[in-house]
Amino acid sequence: MDKEQLNQISKQILDASITVHKEMGPGLLEAVYQQCLVKELTLRDIKLNTMVPVPLQYKGYLLNKDYILDVLVEDEIILELKSVEGILPVHEAQIISYLKLSNKRLGFLINFNVPLLKNGFKRFVNNF
Repeated sequence: MDKEQLNQISKQILDASITVHKEMGPGLLEAVYQQCLVKELTLRDIKLNTMVPVPLQYKGYLLNKDYILDVLVEDEIILELKSVEGILPVHEAQIISYLKLSNKRLGFLINFNVPLLKNGFKRFVNNF
């Protein structure tokens, strides 16, 4: 998938996230937003998987640990969803690690517990 296609899907993800936030408002559990966002993206004919395991590798060895991606869109874009008071450096480190471990180029950290969703929507890249 080229950059233009990724950017087009990214716009859909942002729009779908805003739609969910407008419909549901802030203050709910992360799982609620995940269910709603999955439905919204599905209604837009965007392919996705949820709770996607990414195996932990160390020096080329597969270890007995998987990281779990909240949502993987079109097998290319990672969505890490939060409903927290504020995004912490550990949340940012989490999505950066997921991008590297899964060898994906684009990810979004989305915090739904904000008055205005654009303030909770952050883009991360890996060799983009």
